[in-house]
Amino acid sequence: MRGALVNTERIKKFVGGQAVIEGVMMRGPGVTATAVREPAGTIVVQKEPTKSIADTYPILKKPFLRGCVALYESLVIGMKALSFSAKAAGDEEEEMSNREIAITMVISTIFAIAVFLALPTFIVKFIPGVQDNHVILNLIEGVIRLVLFLLYIWGIGLTKDIQRVFQYHGAEHKTIHTYELDLPLTVENVRKQSRLHPRCGTNFLLIVMVVSIFVFAFLGWPNLLERIVSRVLLMPVVAGIAYEVIRLAGRSEHSFVQALIKPGLALQYMTTREPEDDQIEVAIRALEEVRPPESDAYEEE
Repeated sequence: MRGALVNTERIKKFVGGQAVIEGVMMRGPGVTATAVREPAGTIVVQKEPTKSIADTYPILKKPFLRGCVALYESLVIGMKALSFSAKAAGDEEEEMSNREIAITMVISTIFAIAVFLALPTFIVKFIPGVQDNHVILNLIEGVIRLVLFLLYIWGIGLTKDIQRVFQYHGAEHKTIHTYELDLPLTVENVRKQSRLHPRCGTNFLLIVMVVSIFVFAFLGWPNLLERIVSRVLLMPVVAGIAYEVIRLAGRSEHSFVQALIKPGLALQYMTTREPEDDQIEVAIRALEEVRPPESDAYEEE
């Protein structure tokens, strides 16, 4: 991702992650590990092999399709990591079952559709003087969606529990930067890195918000039900485009590409915090569990 890795024949294999309750989940090539610091102070790790459905159906690795697969798999793996972390951190007595995870994902999806798709397109009808301009209507709807998203991030960031998650989020980013720079994974090296990362999920969500404005603009302005249904059906298209932008951002230092992701990087000042050393230790442990052997750490570009 850094300049030294661009315009070469080999590219460092991506490692992604997610902050969880008192810990960090890291996903490497073929394996996922979640490291959590227990109340007693020890670090516990849940590690398991991860196989993408795209390995079984290679067509799903094609551009714009792979983004939908990655989003779905990230949600499933992320929910499992959150369940494990809640139990390990003492917040829950037992991990969620697959059925409970599925129900939680359905409820979360319904909430997201209601707040970020249905509500913005409903609110627009109360704005006077723009009802005959479909382009302006879609633009205003997109701005409302973005404002709601920012308010949501700001609101959850006021709670102490989420602030700690944001610290682990910063530790995750810093540790991945250290790995991508081929530096030893020590607390000292990790602390020097930026807590902002171009492949962050926050960046992805912001790009989704922006891309959706342009994609939905082609639909005109049908009735409310048709607008909601069409936006839900087109979200895989939006996600696919956003994923390709994020992927490009992870491999290119071109000024135009970097300009595209700057708003997302700025937003990460809200979703990350500077971590403590013990939080960095957890992130390092998670990444050490998934990093590929040195001989396999690169892929051909």
